[in-house]
Amino acid sequence: MKNGVVIVGAGHAGVQAAASLREEGYDGPVILLGDEKELPYHKPPLSKTFIKDAAAQPQPLRGEVFYTGHTIDFRPGTLVERIDAAARRLELAGGGDLAYDQLILATGSRPRLLPLPGAHLAGVLSLRSVADARLIREQSAACEEVVVIGGGFIGLEIAATLAAGGRKVTVIEALDRLLGRAVAPLIAEHVRQRLTASGVRILLKTTIERIEGEDGHVASVLTSSGEHLPAKMVITGIGVVPNVELAETAGLAIANGIRIDTAMRSSVENILAIGDNASYRHWQTGSDVRLESVQNATDQAKLAARTVLGHPGDYVAVPWFWSDIGDMKLQMVGLTAGSDRQILSGDPAENRFSVFHFIGDRLVAIESVNRPADHMLGRKMLGLGFSPTTEQVAGGAEALKAALAALPAG
Repeated sequence: MKNGVVIVGAGHAGVQAAASLREEGYDGPVILLGDEKELPYHKPPLSKTFIKDAAAQPQPLRGEVFYTGHTIDFRPGTLVERIDAAARRLELAGGGDLAYDQLILATGSRPRLLPLPGAHLAGVLSLRSVADARLIREQSAACEEVVVIGGGFIGLEIAATLAAGGRKVTVIEALDRLLGRAVAPLIAEHVRQRLTASGVRILLKTTIERIEGEDGHVASVLTSSGEHLPAKMVITGIGVVPNVELAETAGLAIANGIRIDTAMRSSVENILAIGDNASYRHWQTGSDVRLESVQNATDQAKLAARTVLGHPGDYVAVPWFWSDIGDMKLQMVGLTAGSDRQILSGDPAENRFSVFHFIGDRLVAIESVNRPADHMLGRKMLGLGFSPTTEQVAGGAEALKAALAALPAG
């Protein structure tokens, strides 16, 4: 392939795709396009260690020598304006084009915009990039009161971090609990209680009327109950939308993301999609999903590389996620959709417990708080298709290990 593989997007998915192409033996050109000027970096620390430490630097996904040493043509600060799928060519911002034989779209997602009066004011921020994190870090150093709109993972991670740094933080959530449908109600309530105990004020079943400003900068937030909340910084965390515009104008099928098959192929020949922007039929639930996690991005990238090399497989990776919120490490494995039975293991009062989710007798997911052994065992059990009994769950990690060890080889 004389023009090689072009990867659009230099996040976790794009960088892993480039690495996996080389690991799988691909010897043609590999061109990695990133819209940021930074060396590709880890994103999870941005909402935690990065914003609380003025000296923290982005953590590179790979050192610069990796790209040169593996003949990966990394081009930072490069924007793609259009895909000409028929000609297999990208039109680049600022002029010029780039031909490809195979194209991998790893364009990710972006924060959902806040459709509110005052959302344009200085000091109203969201977090997706290191540039966003720098703004939050700089501006939070000069303010005492912060409002976080949205009780999802990112919003709560930031709220816990800023509160630990001495800020007065209020979280506003439109639903009747935190973390929406992301975790079990028991875990959501546990997170609410511990955040409240740490000084974070949480307003549930509350929406925003408008954000108010002075001299072009945010000054307060008016809630649906009529309360004025002083704030020199407002952080919005109301979800993300997949970056599908390039794909859509090129004629690719779109359905809450770029529609792909089980080998990461889009509806247009020679174009694949991976990561936050890709929607697919999940092997476990039988429903269409779009997963936003480092694990999903990484595993899809590895499979995309094999597909490019003519060795496609079916994407059957077990999904897992994590979030660090204050003194709680939340770890989730599997998908809870359709679960009709839950078993609690451990004691929430000790801030160490797990919720095992079943459909009938079949284990489909485990959600853990400060129980990493349960999480790792869950990844093994779901990967093997093994479902523990109620007694084995009650026996804790040792009983689960013994059950796994007793399984027949092969």
